[in-house]
Amino acid sequence: MKKLTALAGALAIAFLNMMPASACTNVLVTKNASVDGSTMISYAADSHVLYGELYFWPATTYAEGTMLKVYEWDTSKYLGEIDQVAQTYSVIGNMNEHQLSIAETTFGGRKELGNPDGLIDYGSLIYITLQRAKTAREAISTMADLVEKYGYYSSGESFSIADADEVWVMEMIGKGKGVKGANWVAVKIPDGYVSAHANQARITTFPLNDPENCLYSKDVIDFAREKGYFDGKKKDFSFADAFAPLDFGAVRFCDARVWSAFNIMNPAEMGDYVEYAQGNSTERMPLYIKPSRKISHRDVMNIMRDHYEGTPLDMTKDAGAGPYGKPYRFRPLTWKVDDETYFNERAIATQQTGFSFVAQMRNWLPAHIGGILWFGVDDAASSVYMPMYAGMTNVPYCLAEGNGDLLNFSWDASFWVFTFVSNQAYGRYNFMIEDIKKVQTELEDNLTSYTVAIDQSAKALYDQNPDLARQFLTDFSMNQAEIVTERWRQLGQFLLVKYNDGNLHEEENGVFLRNEHGYPKSPSFPGYSEEFYRSVVKDAGDKLKMRELPTK
Repeated sequence: MKKLTALAGALAIAFLNMMPASACTNVLVTKNASVDGSTMISYAADSHVLYGELYFWPATTYAEGTMLKVYEWDTSKYLGEIDQVAQTYSVIGNMNEHQLSIAETTFGGRKELGNPDGLIDYGSLIYITLQRAKTAREAISTMADLVEKYGYYSSGESFSIADADEVWVMEMIGKGKGVKGANWVAVKIPDGYVSAHANQARITTFPLNDPENCLYSKDVIDFAREKGYFDGKKKDFSFADAFAPLDFGAVRFCDARVWSAFNIMNPAEMGDYVEYAQGNSTERMPLYIKPSRKISHRDVMNIMRDHYEGTPLDMTKDAGAGPYGKPYRFRPLTWKVDDETYFNERAIATQQTGFSFVAQMRNWLPAHIGGILWFGVDDAASSVYMPMYAGMTNVPYCLAEGNGDLLNFSWDASFWVFTFVSNQAYGRYNFMIEDIKKVQTELEDNLTSYTVAIDQSAKALYDQNPDLARQFLTDFSMNQAEIVTERWRQLGQFLLVKYNDGNLHEEENGVFLRNEHGYPKSPSFPGYSEEFYRSVVKDAGDKLKMRELPTK
């Protein structure tokens, strides 16, 4: 087992300083790895400045010569104009009406390969492609063509690209200032397997003559040779090692999240990679694994809520969790004590998530019905995934763009309602998260059951009138989003009363108890755990110890 060198440890600090603001996680599931035969990809759009809202583009016809203005997704910076196509497809969030879904994580990679003259950033690449492509393979071709023609503006990215039949990972990085095109490779995940990526390039060696399962830019290996990133035989070329070499931070903050997702889906196999996840080895995990059981959309939702619970990296167990087992560490990611640098774990679920989703694609239904974007806002651990059908023709007001923003609160906006709840939970986590999970499970159980019936009704309607079926799906998704948001608003008020001022008010089925005179029943005061009290005693010494007053 290869140990990380001292140099790699030192490089970790540099890595931490250049980590992108967005630090996201994707999980990918193929048809025969899923419970029902659906394909799935998930995404957590993690950023300190991203507002959680559901994007929407209607299908549109454009006149010849129409130009499309491109703005960088992360900053809204205007990048330029590109040719618009004659016909675009409707897009709900990160899924289009053909069940094509695309997600990403930023790995950064070699800084000298950035191209500030490019017109297509990674976010625009996703959303423009969703409006132009029907399948995963067509999306890969479209993305490659766009950056070849207009230049790639962003740093290194890993993309999850899936339709109702195939699931792919595509990794891309630019060629440097003023050079159009990009270095990229795309690998199809074998049916029956799962994959994941989290801000670190994961494609190493790949088949050079298997276009059914692997596609790549024609000069990717020659380019790496010219730059001095690689000098071996073609068959030994590793995209990740050439363009995003490992360091301690890449393993501990990025690939450790992949390990945790894999560990949930196949714990026996991942036991061999605990040392890697802890940053004590460079023995890479495989790009994909076979899960030990079939994976459901609910399983993927729960993976997106992971904080390494039950593993050596469990964030609820060390002193940083505080007295209430909080699995969050507010930034900065690294900090110093006595000239030594320390770090906080970076889990899949994090407080700075703008939105997250589980995209579910089902090939046995018409595309407008088969695609469900299970969409949630704010921290995935304390959010609810709401079903948004691929055939929708509008979005719920509570999730719509322009309903509040990151600097303007709105009680009508799902993002702010969910943020209201999650920020309460951070203060008394191990108590409040149980109340949150109860309502979360109740709602998601109901929504999962509803979609079974909605699928059947929509299919019957679709066979007679596709447009009416789409309206039916739109009404359902819009209504459920508003119902969930209202229920969460009530939950936030309930939590505020139950835990007001550090008290714990007794309740039964959501009704707070009163004494025989109708006055509020006296609350309890559960205090801290014995372990935390011991840490207080150790720190305070005898200062807080009860004792007799001295005699005169």
